[in-house]
Amino acid sequence: MLTYPVIDPVALQIGPLAARWYGLMYAAGFASAWLLGRWRASRPGSGWTTVQVDDLITWLVAGVVLGGRLGYVVFYDPSYYLAHPLESLAIWHGGMSFHGGVAGVVLVCWLYGRSIGKSLLEVGDVIAPLVPPGLFAGRIGNFINGELWGRVTDAPLGMIFPTGGPLPRHPSQLYEAALEGLLLFAILWVYSAKPRQRGAVGGLFLLGYGSFRFFVEFYRQPDAHLGFVALDFFSMGQLLCLPMIILGLWLLLRRPAGAGA
Repeated sequence: MLTYPVIDPVALQIGPLAARWYGLMYAAGFASAWLLGRWRASRPGSGWTTVQVDDLITWLVAGVVLGGRLGYVVFYDPSYYLAHPLESLAIWHGGMSFHGGVAGVVLVCWLYGRSIGKSLLEVGDVIAPLVPPGLFAGRIGNFINGELWGRVTDAPLGMIFPTGGPLPRHPSQLYEAALEGLLLFAILWVYSAKPRQRGAVGGLFLLGYGSFRFFVEFYRQPDAHLGFVALDFFSMGQLLCLPMIILGLWLLLRRPAGAGA
């Protein structure tokens, strides 16, 4: 069994002002997307300018935060937030949904694409490889907070989390950081280095993330107030991944526009 490294969730505090690791991880994710995006845009033939990337990342910050929070409210605990509507605004209390964040990003990509004459698929292909480093940082933030831990296990990787009871659990945050963050980034970065059919890079992201998340959910403890939501076996996270996997496969396998029968 591994020892859980207890880390103060507050990275830096000056008087009443506190910088939490979780917030810093979000900032690191956006910063990495901005830097990688500007580097890609500066390459010959990219079809993008660094200024466009700057504007797009700014829009994406709002899309991720608003979409992630709204997704959590709608997908994971709607009854509570209907009874306590002001709590929907209390992002500092925790509660963000990746799938809601994706919806926010899609909306932003569509709106921004329209403003610069690019399609949703074009914008999505540019954004997709920039997302996994942020996912990695976010899951490390979850790990530092000691939240979203996995199911009870007797495997050597088990850890006793401060808020997870006396039994060792899978460090599922680290599994997600490795698969959805590091591995997915490597796959997408290499795949997107060559010209691809429009929508293929975004499709690979949807397929890769959906598949990795679906797999890790078998090791992650379902939300206590939801439990298993389908067949007493599948979690809400897995159900939300299925449309991503299906759409990703369609984008990867569809015929290019104008292709013959």
